[in-house]
Amino acid sequence: MPAFRFLMIDGEGDPNTSQAYAAAVEALFSVSYTTKFMIKKGAQGIDYAVMPLEGLWWSDDMSAFTSNDRSRWKWTMMIMQPHFVEEAVIQAAMAEVRRKKALPAVDALRLENFTEGSCAQILHIGPFTEEGPTIQRVHDFIVARSALAGKHHEVYLSDIRRADPAKWKTIIRQPMMR
Repeated sequence: MPAFRFLMIDGEGDPNTSQAYAAAVEALFSVSYTTKFMIKKGAQGIDYAVMPLEGLWWSDDMSAFTSNDRSRWKWTMMIMQPHFVEEAVIQAAMAEVRRKKALPAVDALRLENFTEGSCAQILHIGPFTEEGPTIQRVHDFIVARSALAGKHHEVYLSDIRRADPAKWKTIIRQPMMR
């Protein structure tokens, strides 16, 4: 995977119950959509789709994943930003979201280039609670050829507020040693 620019925010805890997680996702989407409309209505006049939410997941003790102790999970949630969007526009969008919505999590956002390098990935269809066997397939594939590297990465292609969990689509990506 080449380098891409992302609006990112870090946190920890159970994504199903953590207020910080919900606030992080709300801040990411609020700033990303505000940026999109600033670009569309501005001098560039470019309309584009806001990219899907992505997440990097890890723990200081990886047994937190096998034991499903989500309180010890750490995460970076992120949304890719188009190359033509200047940082000044994103900063202006952050200021606008702060003014209109007063979302404290906006202050924790950052714009950063992210490079993963060599990865293996697979499409998982179904709820997040059933990802285990799919993740294991990716890990087995990597271990047969190389070794795991980096953080577990997920790209959420479905709007989980609207889609049936049985039809949720998630790209499971894992960096690997070359």
